[in-house]
Amino acid sequence: MSGGANSPMFEQYKALKAANPDAILFFRVGDFYETFFEDAVVCARELEITLTSRNKNDAEPIPLAGVPHHNAAGYVQRLCDQGYRVAIADQVEDPSVAKGLVRREVVRVVTPGVTLDPTGLEGSRANWLVAVALADDGVGLAFLDASTGAFRGTTARDLPGALAEIARMSPREAVLGPGVALSLPGVTVSPLSAGAFEEGAAAAELGGILDAPRAGALCRAAGAALAYVRDRLGGRALNVHGFATWSSEAYLVVDETSSRNLEIQRTLIDGKRRGSLLALLDLCGTPMGSRRLADWLSFPLLDRPQLRRRQLALGALVDDPGLRSDLRTRLAEVADIERITARVAQGTAHARDLAALGRSLAQVPALVVSLRGHADLGVLCPADVGSDIAADILDTLVDDPPFATNDGGLIRQGVNPTLDELIRITLDGVGIIDRMEEEERAATGIGSLKIKRNNVFGYFIEVTTANLHKVPDRFLRKQTLSNCERYVTGELQELEGKVLGADSRRKALENELFRALRDRVQAASARLLAIARTLADLDALVSLAEVSARHDWTEPEMVEEAVLDLVGSRHPMVEAALSEERFVPNDVFLDPETRSLALVTGPNMAGKSTVLRQVALIVLLAHVGCRVPAERARIGLCDRIFTRVGAADDLRKGQSTFMVEMAETSTILHHATARSLVVLDEIGRGTSTYDGLAIAWAVAEDLHDRIRCRAMFATHYHELCELTETRSRAVNLQVAVSESGGDVVFLRRLVEGAASRSYGIQCARIAGMPKAVVQRATRLLVELEKHATPPGERRQLDLFSRAAPEPEAEPPEPVADPLRELLASIDPDALTPRLAQDLVYRLKDLV
Repeated sequence: MSGGANSPMFEQYKALKAANPDAILFFRVGDFYETFFEDAVVCARELEITLTSRNKNDAEPIPLAGVPHHNAAGYVQRLCDQGYRVAIADQVEDPSVAKGLVRREVVRVVTPGVTLDPTGLEGSRANWLVAVALADDGVGLAFLDASTGAFRGTTARDLPGALAEIARMSPREAVLGPGVALSLPGVTVSPLSAGAFEEGAAAAELGGILDAPRAGALCRAAGAALAYVRDRLGGRALNVHGFATWSSEAYLVVDETSSRNLEIQRTLIDGKRRGSLLALLDLCGTPMGSRRLADWLSFPLLDRPQLRRRQLALGALVDDPGLRSDLRTRLAEVADIERITARVAQGTAHARDLAALGRSLAQVPALVVSLRGHADLGVLCPADVGSDIAADILDTLVDDPPFATNDGGLIRQGVNPTLDELIRITLDGVGIIDRMEEEERAATGIGSLKIKRNNVFGYFIEVTTANLHKVPDRFLRKQTLSNCERYVTGELQELEGKVLGADSRRKALENELFRALRDRVQAASARLLAIARTLADLDALVSLAEVSARHDWTEPEMVEEAVLDLVGSRHPMVEAALSEERFVPNDVFLDPETRSLALVTGPNMAGKSTVLRQVALIVLLAHVGCRVPAERARIGLCDRIFTRVGAADDLRKGQSTFMVEMAETSTILHHATARSLVVLDEIGRGTSTYDGLAIAWAVAEDLHDRIRCRAMFATHYHELCELTETRSRAVNLQVAVSESGGDVVFLRRLVEGAASRSYGIQCARIAGMPKAVVQRATRLLVELEKHATPPGERRQLDLFSRAAPEPEAEPPEPVADPLRELLASIDPDALTPRLAQDLVYRLKDLV
């Protein structure tokens, strides 16, 4: 960019930046996208590229950072992944014909939720933008994926309900209407004018969208989402053909906390997909199938007939390995039809996109033939196989076309006679000239006649002076030299025009024919999306069948009564990760009439959390319609799955482990119903022993007495096991261990009864605690147990009595016990390593 800050080009830059103040402006200059001022500083820092300056000799040089235009997509995506918006300002006229300053316009604004470049999209994950609007009928939520054209939404009763549905969809970006106050961690919240959320403007924006809402909160949200995406794409067409709605009552709810605890789509350790339930289940051959599978995990079914249909189709695939193998082979040849079709609609699809689309559609007829022989799989056959679209593409394009559509080499021979002639001339231009030279030598008898070319005259015929008497009248003299004459003929001039102009005309014609093909494909985009949806369903189902067959999973019986009967149940991800050790299966039975609350005890590392998680995961898989890791399973339909397994400080919100634990438990108690499954692990650990035990006891009572749901409650508070003496539907379960000579072996087996010990010191030894510390802890434990109150006389249990105990006539004088006082003053969660060491010395001194 030449000139100072007041040059015409910089004035153009400033105008575009002023129109997009919330975005980093990528300004096209020749072969680079350049950024200036604060944008340049941000890009240099975030992209780790060089920060230089324009007009270095000026008093105030302009900061500059640039990237090559041919690989800008990767840089743009890196900025989007960090929450930035990027406005792309391209040259919209040919610099070679522009008069004065080349005109530039912002052609699109790339944001986390509006990304089109396939290199910046995760194939297995939808890229949702959510718009949230308030109205008298509730909270409208509209989700739009610009990369596929998928458009759907729902209405929630309140903002907490809206948060649950947003968590279900995991959007990348959000726009919030007036009055909407939501905290959305990990989601980029972008500005949008309040006018876009007005009902009239929203209804007009939705226009001819099939099944789009025309009033209320959902209309406001849907119209705003569409307006935002269209504006970011610079007015380009979207591949949106309809709007789908759902009701939260139709699907099992797994809130964000429970989904995270169960590692359904991402792991707890690093938030990655690898190691999650989704990663285990995803053996899909297409990105569409992977996205559909993730969608099924987010929308577990509550409709038993629909669940049964999915079970039957999956069963047919499990029982026929040959069919399953054939389908997987063919699906592996299918490209991402949804996203290709969206790029076609937006005018950004290149020739390789269309070629991949054609090859993908060519697989569909054979897939249909394979499925038609199975009654339970017929529903997966697309009614329209798109053979005409496939034929049009494959008959028009060469097998392996280039990415660029302006360089030729796209169109098959025989598609267009004019193009065939231009290609022949382009490829055989030298040969045509050589043949003409031979023909002229024969016609004139001049053996030394030559046809040559230079940049001044183009092609010409050269004849030596000795042969001038043989030159025919049709030769037109062009130039006289000392030893020869140069001539042209009408035929040579015509041929020259063909040869020299053939290549540019060929490229222009090929581009024209390609665009016409793309327009024809775009006209069939609704058909293509219908085919893509069917193939995605088939791919996801084949993947579930393959996983079920590989791991010997069984079909669960789904019933209306709130029962949970699992025989030989296993944790799907833990079992799959074991290479040599065999996973120990466990039986779990919960019944609404006799045993709805299971109190699970046992030492750390024994497998309590694994058992709890596997039960929740099996219930989830059953509602997806998948087979489950168990020998036998009978599962009553659940409306919600709640888990509170482990906790960590939420430093961003200033919340301690205990506050996070209490907030999550509060959510469960407020929203669980008799049809819910609740899985709790170690409630009350983050506070003093008595406080923690009191809270855990009260929570267990509430689950049993008021909510009456199926619940599993793991705890180290052995006192809690006494709840079974007063609560008829509470049962004690323990994870068995074997102890011999001071050593403990974890059997991983869930059995009836309550554990008598926590085996904490043995766990410390197994974990590598220094021998001297373990020995000292053992001696201290013996001393502490000597002074402990016998279980039947524990006064703290009076806290949980329904009636207050009668006061003693003459309370005994308290006996000072420095050791007990010191231990009671300790907050374990607040101990640093140095404080813990000091505490050990103080304990030693007291003893």
